[in-house]
Parts: sequence; structure tokens; C-alpha cells
Amino acid sequence: MNRLFLLDAYALIYRAYYAMIRVPRFTSGGFNTSAIFGFVKTLEDIIRHYHPTHIGVAFDPGGRTTFRHEAYSDYKAQREATPEVIRQSTPIIKDILRAYRIPLLDVPRFEADDVVGTIAFQAQAQGFETYMVTPDKDYGQLVGPNVWQLKPGTGGFQQLGPAEICAKYGIDHTGQVVDILGLMGDSSDNIPGCPGVGEKTAVSLINRYQTIEGVYSHIDEINGKLRDKLNDNREQVAFSKYLVTIRRDVPISLDADALSLKQPDRPVLTEIFSALEFRSLLRSVCNIDSDDLPPTSYKLTPDNSPQEAKKDENTEKNEPTQLSLFDAAPEPETTPELQAQATPEPQSEESRPDPSITEPVDIDTADYTIVRTESEARRLVEQLLAQPAVAIEVATTTLSAINAEIIGISLATADARAFYINCNVNDACSLPIALLQPLFESTTTVKAGHDLKFLSIALRRYSINLCGPLFDTMLAHYLCQPELSHSLNYLGSVFLHHAGQDLETYLGTRWQSERNMLLLPDNLRSDFVCERSRMVALLRPRLLNELKRLGGFALFEQIEMPLVLVLARMELNGVRIDSNALRDTSHHFAQTMQRYEEAVYAEAGHRFNIASPKQVGDVLFGEMQLLEKPKRTPKGQYKTSEPVLESLRARFPIVDNLLNYRELQKLLSTYLNALPLLVNPRTGLIHTSFNQAVTATGRLSSSNPNLQNIPVRSSLGREIRKTFVPDDGHLFFSADYSQIELRIMAHLSQDPHMIEAFRSGTDIHAATAAHIYRKQPGQVTPEERRKAKTANFGIIYGITAFGLAERIGISRSESKELIESYFAAFPGVRAFMTQAQEQARQRGYIETLFGRRRYLPDITSKNAVVRGVAERNAINAPIQGSAADIIKIAMVRIQQRLDQEQLRTKMILQVHDELNFSVPPEERSRVEQIVCYEMEHAAQLSVPLVADCGWGTNWLEAH
Repeated sequence: MNRLFLLDAYALIYRAYYAMIRVPRFTSGGFNTSAIFGFVKTLEDIIRHYHPTHIGVAFDPGGRTTFRHEAYSDYKAQREATPEVIRQSTPIIKDILRAYRIPLLDVPRFEADDVVGTIAFQAQAQGFETYMVTPDKDYGQLVGPNVWQLKPGTGGFQQLGPAEICAKYGIDHTGQVVDILGLMGDSSDNIPGCPGVGEKTAVSLINRYQTIEGVYSHIDEINGKLRDKLNDNREQVAFSKYLVTIRRDVPISLDADALSLKQPDRPVLTEIFSALEFRSLLRSVCNIDSDDLPPTSYKLTPDNSPQEAKKDENTEKNEPTQLSLFDAAPEPETTPELQAQATPEPQSEESRPDPSITEPVDIDTADYTIVRTESEARRLVEQLLAQPAVAIEVATTTLSAINAEIIGISLATADARAFYINCNVNDACSLPIALLQPLFESTTTVKAGHDLKFLSIALRRYSINLCGPLFDTMLAHYLCQPELSHSLNYLGSVFLHHAGQDLETYLGTRWQSERNMLLLPDNLRSDFVCERSRMVALLRPRLLNELKRLGGFALFEQIEMPLVLVLARMELNGVRIDSNALRDTSHHFAQTMQRYEEAVYAEAGHRFNIASPKQVGDVLFGEMQLLEKPKRTPKGQYKTSEPVLESLRARFPIVDNLLNYRELQKLLSTYLNALPLLVNPRTGLIHTSFNQAVTATGRLSSSNPNLQNIPVRSSLGREIRKTFVPDDGHLFFSADYSQIELRIMAHLSQDPHMIEAFRSGTDIHAATAAHIYRKQPGQVTPEERRKAKTANFGIIYGITAFGLAERIGISRSESKELIESYFAAFPGVRAFMTQAQEQARQRGYIETLFGRRRYLPDITSKNAVVRGVAERNAINAPIQGSAADIIKIAMVRIQQRLDQEQLRTKMILQVHDELNFSVPPEERSRVEQIVCYEMEHAAQLSVPLVADCGWGTNWLEAH
């Protein structure tokens, strides 16, 4: 029998794009291939597993030109603009379909589902088995004898026939899907339906009355508010049914010959897949066995694939410059363009990429040796110490590094030979981890791993120090592609075409909750860790090559890798919590919350659920009418989000009290109530996790708890710092960079007024106000300084006139004048901003002073909102990223000094531009000298770096 497969193109393209939005795929030139790859994989799955005899792909017509738009101007009106990636991917997908010789089906004024519905209806009459491939629930109405919906999912396709559709809704026949959709509407298409009628109510009504018409012919049998809603919206429901009905009379005829599956045009597919760097598809579809990409003349969309711009030898002086990572750079007066000067360690590898990296051995089959005796283990260590690099993977009882017990270790060499050592002390045949100590503590053999910070912390449980040189595949990829996934399975799929095992397949929810590898059978555990160590061994040369090609090798070797061991030490040090202070602060917050709550009720004139956004909106905007035209959500509720309320705070006491209440509630739930639960029972300390490969800018983040988000501008947020204390008998020492981002802006822009203000040591915000308002610094008022301070920091983040007006409570015209005055006072800043955006457009990325890249593919987007975000990032990312790099350099140097002088001081916390220490009183003077010196000399800019220091018995006193 003929088997016809009809694909809803945009439904599948959107699904592919959003399925991979957290782990997108890019070509080496920066072109996002996620939507294309996902769509082609779906197409290939259909061809290979379902063996269609006929196939076609239906597209929507361009623009808002369908009969539904003609009938209803708000049809799909709420949808955001098509994502840039999809807009640029669609023409390439059409080229691929033409190369497959698959017809593209589209008809003016009709959507893809109407085209599919019409052809499916015709195919059914001609005896075809028809499969509609789409995730769209609306297609359920088309399912019938010999017509199925194939719904793609994570585990393959779900085949839905009449029985499955009817069972899903409890209906008699699939045609009733239209009536259900007509009643409930469709928010994704902006189809109203009957307000207040959801799927459950719609299904109940259609089960009882068969159709919408049947509902209204029995309207008197329906009680209460539901009857009123249905009566009030009778015409709207009928119109909604018209909109959701998929047409079967589109002017298109089934052409069996045209739709018959043909052999693809492999030379053309080879050209396209080569340009897209689809190696696996080149092998499976085009029979290209080599992993070397064939030459191609196929061009990707030019504005989505920015080529790396050649550096102009006559670089202007305000171009972002690259500083030496550790050596002091010359002053700009003598050398305007500062170049990165990598200073490799004696064992460092050449910084040039190696073009001759070859394909590794096959890792699809298990190939490892179990080490069974102590003598074998010692021999293995001797052999591995002679290797230039060894990849390491461990099996542990938890993913909490501080609590992890190591129960198995795999070691792999560069040629992917792997060895497994059973370290489970509960097994009679286990071997002591101490046998491997000489390898872990070697200062000549490179230890490669994926998340070496975890390994370093876990090894300390066994009194073993992980020593450099180190190579972390997670961090290497983070520097190459900061906004992609850095999981080992993802890297394996991209670089090795081997994704690795997924333990959730074996352990399901138990693995998600416990992450204990004792749950695995011994053979599966050894298979798993050996496979991972072999993947690390094979990834290392490829990622090393990428780092060198992209110019990130020095950044990786001299900042990120030394920082791994510093962060591991900080996590092990932990931080102490004062339980009495915590209890007192919680009690104080609870009482203050109650006062704010009562104040809100007094202003409103009655009590209501202050935690309900709906009730808050009804009170503020329905009853009190604080705004003439308040914003609403798509469901008609008043918007009461923080940005909305913040704009009203200064004018209405009830809003100020409400926001204060919310802040206290968040601080209580996020910190004061959560902190005691995070105290490790074994150590009595909180061991926050410092995340090195999360933020796109290079900043560290922290989790469990997230200390980066403790509010510091409000007195309430600062109170939480009172609960963080040093070790018994120690002092709390805090050192914070003073206005580091503004200082970096001064260096990058080379603006003479800003540089002079910082060099003279004057108040930068007063100096800014003096320039803006054309006054002497001593004549600047506090209000003028406040506005200048907001402008100083706002400009860095690309603040708009509207945003500045909202923030400092002035009119938009005054705000615009303030920004223009700012740029007139600091013309170098405007020149830097313009040049930074232009360079980002040319290259597709920005760089920090130390060569850290952030890719900005949306900088050329035709969507103004999307492009605006990228343009602001082009200005801010070099500044924020350079600040992150500088404090990382300071952390590494400070820890080196503490170790060299054998001081007992512990570095315990890093929060943005601030470092915190637990210091014995006798080391106070020396530690302050070391920390301030290393922070202020971490980089040499055109203006001095300044660290503000403070001491106390807790964090609040010290900062």
C-alpha cells in the first residue's frame, strides 16, 4: 500500500529550534544550525524507519496573508517576531528538501495545516495510508480511517489514530476536536474561545452535547456562571470554531508522481551538509566516510556567519586592547595598543593550533582493562607518569563534591586505552586510592578531566592533592563557546560523534534524585566511567586545537586552570554561619514583614491575599486605580511584576510597602530559612559551589546558596551578611574593587576627562556631574551627583533615556538631555561604544582585555529588540568580562602568596568584585598588604585599580 507522509514544516522547525535552544549547534564560523539539524534528523528518521512511498512538506505562505487573518485581524497577533535563527534557517531547509527531491507544498492564503488536511483527505479517498508529521494538537481533527498523526517526541514518534485521539478527550469521533478547540480557544494563535472555559470544561460539554451547536441548543440545561459565559460569547465561540477548523478544500491536487519518494541529489546535499558541518549526515546520507569536510561552494546566509575580521594595523587607540595575563603592561602613552603576551610555563604546549590532529580509535565498543592487584596498580602508575597526559573520571556516591565517596576510578591515555580501578571499600576486591597518589600529585604529567574542581575536592577526602598541570574539557569548551552546553555528552556528540551513555536510561528518577553510582551494577559502572575517561582523552587535543585557533589558550592556561584549584580550596574552606544572628535576623524580618503587610491593608481599606498577584492587581488597579491604563497579562490579569510596581514606588506608599514586604519574603525564603538547611552536618559549614563555566561574561556564579544575589543596596539585604562569620578566633576581612567597571571603561575609551578623574583620585560621580552640569566639583549638589552616578553605571549597560528617567525619577526629555550632556562631557565613551558595536557586527563577537570572547550572533538581527540586546552586550561584555578576568587573576595570585608564606588565612567567598577571608588576628597586617597589592596590580590600566578593605567580626561589619 502507498504510504504518504506529510510534514508540517514550521511546526517541526520551531520544535527543533526550541528543543536545542539550551544546547544549540554552531558551525565553526558561528552559524546556528540547530533548527536545520533537528528538522533534517526528523526527516531522516521518517525515511529510515517508516519507509514512505510518497512524501511532501507543507509550508505556510509568507506574511499575514491567510484567510484567517483576513477574517480576524488579531489572529496570531500576540506572537513574537520569528526568531532570527529560524528566519535564516528556512531558506536552507528548503534547499535541502529540493536536494532530497521532496516537493514543497504551499498555497497562497492557506496555512500548512490546511494544505495537509486537503491532501490527506484526497489521499484517503485514493487508498493511501497517510501520516501527518506534526506536534500540533489541532491535527487531531483530521485523523480518521487510514489517516494518522505522527507526533515527534523525545523517545521517537507517537502514532495517533482515531482510538488514541478519542481516548485522549473521551469523545466519540475525531471531528469533535474542532468543537473542543472552539470552546476553549487557543492562546498560541490568539483564538479567544469562551473566556473561563478550559479543556476540562470543553471536553465535558462536548461529551454531553456532541457539538458546539448542541451545547447552545441545550443552553438552558447548563447552570450558573458557565451558562452566562456561554451566552455572552455565543458569536465569539462560533467564530473561534471557524478559525480552528482545518480546511479540506484548498485549491491543490494530490500529484502521486510528484510526491513519490526519490533518491536524493547527493552531490548537492554534500555541498550543503559540508557548509553546515553535518559530519554524521555526510556519512549516513551522502556516504562520505571521512570526517574531513569536503570543499563546498554553498554559502550560508552572510549576515548570520560573520567572518573573523582582520585586525587593522592602524587600530584606533580606543579599540579594546589585550593585556598580558600576568606581566604588567606598558602605559598607553608609550604603547597605545597593548597586545596579550602569553608567558607559558616550562611544560606549556605551543600556542599555535595543530592542523594535523587525526581521527581517534573507535570508542563505540568497550575497550578497557580492570586493574585487580596493588602491584598492577603501581605498575600502571609508573607507566602513566611517563605519559604526557592522562584522562581521569571517577564514580562517586553523590554529585555533592564535599560529600562524595570515590568508588571507582578510570584512567585513559591519549590513544584512548582505559584502565579501571575499583575503590569501593565495601568490596573485598577494592584497591586503596592512595596507590594513585603519585599520579594525582605529579607536577609534570597533565591530568585531564571534565570538571576537575569536583575531582580535586573529592580527592581531599583521601588526603590527596590534585596538582597541575591540568586540562579541564568543560572549561576549555566554555572558553571556545561560552553560551553552549558544556556537558561531556554534548562535547562527545559534537567533536567525536559519540554522545556517551545516559544513566537515566538505566536508573530513571532514582538517578535524578540520588546520583549515587552504587545504584549501578559493577560492570555498568566501570563501562560508564571508562567511556567518559576515553572521551576526555580524545577531546583534549581537539579542544586544545580550538583554544589555540580562537586565541584562548593563554587565558585557559594562565587564568582558568589555576583558578580551578583556588575555587576547590575555597569550597573546602567553607563559610561559617552564626546561628544566633540568623535566628535574630529571621525574627526581625518576620516582625517587619507583618508591619508592612498591615500598612498595605490600611492603605487598601481591607484585607486580601497579599501573596496573590491577581488580588494585588485587582486592589491596586481595579479598586484604587493607581494607573489610568494598567498593563494586563494575555489572560486579562493586571500585571504586578516588580518592574511594573517599581515604577510606581515613589508615588504610592502602598506600592512601596508591598515591595518591601516582597523583598523580606524573598530574603526569608531564599536565605534565612534556607541557610540552616545547607549547613553540612559533617563539617558544620556551608560549602557554596563556585561555578566557573556558567555565565557568558566570564563572571563566577555560586549555588547552594547563591551568594551573588544577596541584595547589597538595601539595608534589609545587608542584614543577611551579619550572619556570615569567620572561623572561631579569626577576623572577617573583605576587599572590594572600587568602581572597577568604570575604571575599565576609562581605559577602553581613553577618554581624557574620565582618566584624569580617576588618576587624581577625585570622586568620579562628582567629577561626572561637574562635567555634565558645567560646574566646579565643589558646586555639585547631592541630587546632581546622584543623577551622575546613575548615568555612569547606566551608560555601561546601555541604558535608554526611558530607563534612566524611570530609575532616577525625571522626565524623559530631561533624561535624554542628561545622556547627551554625558556624551558631550565624555566623547571618548561614545566613540568606544560606537566602535565596540561596529567591531561586534564585523566579527560576530567581542573580546575582553584578556581575549575572552562572547559571541553576539544577534548583532545583525533585523528584529530591533533582539538586535538592541546584542548591541548593549557589545558595550557591556568587554567591561564586565574584563572585570571578571581581573579578579580571577587576583584570586590566583593571592592564594599563591598565602601558600608561599604559609599563612593560615583562608579565602572563603567571592561575590562579583569582592573577596572575603577568615584571618587569624596575628596575620591581619600582612594579609591586608598581600590582598590589596595583588588586587591593585592584577592588571595595569590607564587608571589605577583600587581595592577598598574592611575588617569586622562578620561580613556586614567588614564590608
